[in-house]
Amino acid sequence: MGLISDALSRVQPSATVGISQLARQMAQAGKDVIALSAGEPDFDTPEHVRKAGIAAIERGETRYTNVDGIAELKEAVAAKFRRDNGLDVTAEDCFVSAGGKQIIFNALMATLNPGDEVVVPVPYWVSYPEIVRLAGAEPVFAQASQETGFKLTPEALEAAISERTKWLILNTPSNPSGAAYTADELKGLAEVLMRHSHVHVLTDDIYEVLVYDGREFATIAQVEPGLMGRTVTMNGVSKSHAMTGWRIGYCTGPREILKAMLKLQGQSTTNPPSISQWAAVEALNGPQGFLADWRDTFQKRRDYVVGRLNALEGIECLVPEGAFYVFPSCKGLLGKTSAGGRTLATDEDLVMALLEENGVALVHGSAFGLAGHFRISYAASDDELAKAMDRIEAFCAGLSSS
Repeated sequence: MGLISDALSRVQPSATVGISQLARQMAQAGKDVIALSAGEPDFDTPEHVRKAGIAAIERGETRYTNVDGIAELKEAVAAKFRRDNGLDVTAEDCFVSAGGKQIIFNALMATLNPGDEVVVPVPYWVSYPEIVRLAGAEPVFAQASQETGFKLTPEALEAAISERTKWLILNTPSNPSGAAYTADELKGLAEVLMRHSHVHVLTDDIYEVLVYDGREFATIAQVEPGLMGRTVTMNGVSKSHAMTGWRIGYCTGPREILKAMLKLQGQSTTNPPSISQWAAVEALNGPQGFLADWRDTFQKRRDYVVGRLNALEGIECLVPEGAFYVFPSCKGLLGKTSAGGRTLATDEDLVMALLEENGVALVHGSAFGLAGHFRISYAASDDELAKAMDRIEAFCAGLSSS
């Protein structure tokens, strides 16, 4: 009888966390490393939100709360869904967890059984298939590619659905590609889902506020109200309000599922952090004007990084519609040898050589299910991005044919 759970043996460590930790260790050892591997805004949490957290401490809001969140935050979440997404929900239809990842974890763990299938579009955020496997179910990968703008097509979705399919996981704007579905594109997917009433939808909208070039965000239950009864719409304050460490995620969904999530969370973390909940109330209800400035800054960084990458031989980078990632193809660099003597047989070889030889931390595309690519987070200062791109350019210039 082994010590470690069989369920845990089905799960791979997070590649994004692993590379970010390695970059931190190298920096602590005195090496000059620019980390573009983590998905974290470089802005400070807005002042009015920070003050709300401080005020909560001074009021003594430091005790246990309701497992699924304080009433004030659930009201703010419901108001946000009504205001921003056109979803007719009340506080009773909402749920709060310690981060968006816990919402996803709760929803899947509370509903999946061995033999169930979950459709996961490729490329995917690294945790989606691992949580599915942890629950004993099977991820079914629906392939997208650079040719489809990294977006799932209705045809690919139809082909992936079986009688065992319980969930589709949808992420827009996407991590890692930055692809953002239009309302029409979501409508096409919804038409497929309306033909398969046994399939539920878990939509990860955590990058909602980061869509560029005048585009409007849309979520699937908004464009097809007929899916409301089987859709969990997840969001949070981590990316929108630079509150990654505050650990607040939230969702709306069918009450039967929320009840199951409540049971699970009650036996795991219990309530989300009390102080963070009060800060999140202010984040959702308070001024939002800063978001336009942040969005403009991210868009300028996107354009800079895409321009620099596309000027390099062997790299091809689409212009993403949202989030703060680019996901370029590096297929033209594979098979070459780095200046340090490393053969770049895979995208992972490439990112490890770039980290070790030039001090830039990125994440290999195969970690997201799509080999031959890599992910750059441009949620970094202009100076850091310029230095990183100079180093990537120097790395590419030092490559030689094997």
